Amino acid sequence: MKDPKGISSGPENPQRRTFLIALIAGMGGFIGFILGGSGLYYFLSPALRGKKKEWVDLGPLHNFKEGQPVKADYLQRKRDGWEVIDSSGVVWVLKEKENYVVFDSHCSHLGCPYNWDSAKEQFVCPCHGGIFGKDGRVVAGPPPRPLDRIPVKTENGSLFIMLEEKA
Repeated sequence: MKDPKGISSGPENPQRRTFLIALIAGMGGFIGFILGGSGLYYFLSPALRGKKKEWVDLGPLHNFKEGQPVKADYLQRKRDGWEVIDSSGVVWVLKEKENYVVFDSHCSHLGCPYNWDSAKEQFVCPCHGGIFGKDGRVVAGPPPRPLDRIPVKTENGSLFIMLEEKA
């Protein structure tokens, strides 16, 4: 539109300008969505994946005597991309008749390692004086709950425990 002196006061084709503004805004939004979505997925994917569980072999059943807790070492193997990572751990195994009970080797108070005192027939945590019975119950000290138990199964003459993947 021109005024009487011949000077233009606005765009001659307002639909083209509106279309180009909408196109640029749409492309910017699409690029932001793609970059933001992939970045969000990168940060949230470990939480969405959850922890993997696996059965780990503790050895032959005849290694565990009835009525006496036995300290058992294990090797857990995880695959992280192309790398295989080995981590070792310790559990306490108690055989009672045909049943096996496996305790995590860390005190339920602050996670200190504890030992079996065969003279007293108790698990003793030296850090803060926690004492547990043979069945894992708290006998004395500050631990708030019994020893943590780990799921077990026997298969082909071996004892297996269920472990979660360590972070």
